[in-house]
Amino acid sequence: MTKESPTTYKVGSISAFAEWTKSVVRDPERARGGPKKWFDSEETAARAATDQVSAEAMVKLLSPGNLAVLAAIRRHKPASMRELATLTGRQEASLSRTLKRFGELGIVSFRNGPHRTRVPVLIARRVHLEIDLTGHHSAVAVDGAR
Repeated sequence: MTKESPTTYKVGSISAFAEWTKSVVRDPERARGGPKKWFDSEETAARAATDQVSAEAMVKLLSPGNLAVLAAIRRHKPASMRELATLTGRQEASLSRTLKRFGELGIVSFRNGPHRTRVPVLIARRVHLEIDLTGHHSAVAVDGAR
């Protein structure tokens, strides 16, 4: 099963990973646009994503401007990154970097649109932050839209 954005990650068995790796050795072009990370389950992928961000970094990422971007995706369901940039008044390059990070954390995914466009889709409903005031055991969890 592949996530909506094929360059983010793929869930599959070790034998599927081995076969893909062999095919890339035979034809390196196959790696282009392929998954950067492989996981054995969606749960492992979600856990890995939230392990890569501190609660403090998540607080910064969830700035009022970025929350407005997520709200625009939910409300308007833009058909492209360009449309989302127009809706939010953000530069496409900046927006792309922000959404890439949201994608890595399981908050946003992308599906392929017409004419090679990338369509952002909000897939998370909530982010839970647990901040240890002593600074030793902060945690982040992302709840999907399911």
